[in-house]
Amino acid sequence: MPTDRLHRLVAANPDPAREPECAWDRGLWQQMAELGWTGLAVPERAGGLGMPCVAVTALAEEAGRAAFPSPLLPTLHATYVLAACGTQAADAALAEIAEGRAATLALTNARGVWDGAASDVIFSDGKLNGTAWYVQDARKAELFVVLALENGRAGLYLVRAGAAGMDVVADAIVDLTRDQAHIHFDGVAVESVLAPAGAAIAVIGAAEPALLTLIAADMCGAAEWQLQTTAEYARVRQQFDRPIGFFQAVKHPLVNLMMQIDTARSHVYNAACAIDHEPARALRAAHMAKACASDMAAFGSSRSVQLHGGIGFTWECFVHLYFKRQLHNQMLMGDGPYHRARLADLLMGPAGA
Repeated sequence: MPTDRLHRLVAANPDPAREPECAWDRGLWQQMAELGWTGLAVPERAGGLGMPCVAVTALAEEAGRAAFPSPLLPTLHATYVLAACGTQAADAALAEIAEGRAATLALTNARGVWDGAASDVIFSDGKLNGTAWYVQDARKAELFVVLALENGRAGLYLVRAGAAGMDVVADAIVDLTRDQAHIHFDGVAVESVLAPAGAAIAVIGAAEPALLTLIAADMCGAAEWQLQTTAEYARVRQQFDRPIGFFQAVKHPLVNLMMQIDTARSHVYNAACAIDHEPARALRAAHMAKACASDMAAFGSSRSVQLHGGIGFTWECFVHLYFKRQLHNQMLMGDGPYHRARLADLLMGPAGA
């Protein structure tokens, strides 16, 4: 997926009033599934490769470098949540993912809470009613892991795309390489109970470090593309009879971005290693990785556009694809200040405690 092809695929229509689109190459996704990418994080007990988080993180970083439009990231996210469930129903869903099914998480309520403490979806008599918000790549997914409350206690339930009573409503988001939706459930029968009522908070908490780490890895990959592309432009763009990279106002921000990427990447792989080998410190490391990567993404995106000069603000310049993907990633599951606050709670206890 070279960048010119990516731009033709997702940015063919510059009309700001266009309907939310879902542009992706299903043929390439099928190739990824045949290569076993969807099964990387699936435990061996469910037919997957059971590879360490470090390996999965490397793949997420490369997907970010290509700004690749696919359900890979939400499928990996769903994989870690399902693996934490530890139930026969969850393992059956994992087996489908290992075979190439795309999945996503429907955990978030309208206020943006996604940690299992609240949901706008109710489970009663085997059916779901309510709305799940901020569902990533919802129009690409085949399996939905839905958080719902049963008598005030959170559980996780499997719903298949196209289920009767399920309405996927596309959201208008800035990121052209993804789609997002909110999903209305009106008496939707669940296919299986993945985690019973009362177990969802612990399951999501166990998967949270991996969810944050993979988003941060995607940001590191996208930022590396921004750095290399902008540095190359600075080598060839002439101003005052010199390449603009000669000037300190250009070269210094690029060096600062390089250092910020290296710092964020170090945090990302530190978190991935903690998930694999030191799970007790994984959440702390993941908060650090997501906070650092979010800040780096904001800085790198602004510099990539500014240092491309006048063309950097145009639709035809490819940098806007990465700028918008980074904006989405920056806020997805919490930005830098949010995760620093969460980290402070872990280290010092909640404020006012």
